[in-house]
Amino acid sequence: MTTISSCTFMGVALIFALVFAIMAPSVPARSASPAPSPTSDGTSIDQGIAYVLMLLALVLTYLIHPLDATFF
Repeated sequence: MTTISSCTFMGVALIFALVFAIMAPSVPARSASPAPSPTSDGTSIDQGIAYVLMLLALVLTYLIHPLDATFF
């Protein structure tokens, strides 16, 4: 009697494994949510650096210009 129940158990386990192997790929996988879009794409940072450099060049020009005017 024990042989029949263990054989039945193995048969049920085999059928369950086959059904699971066939059905598992059809279950849709949950994908991770996409990353949030960046708040700054870098152009505003580049523009800010350009403004600072232009202001620095303007200040240096006005600081150096009076020195050039005194020699001529």
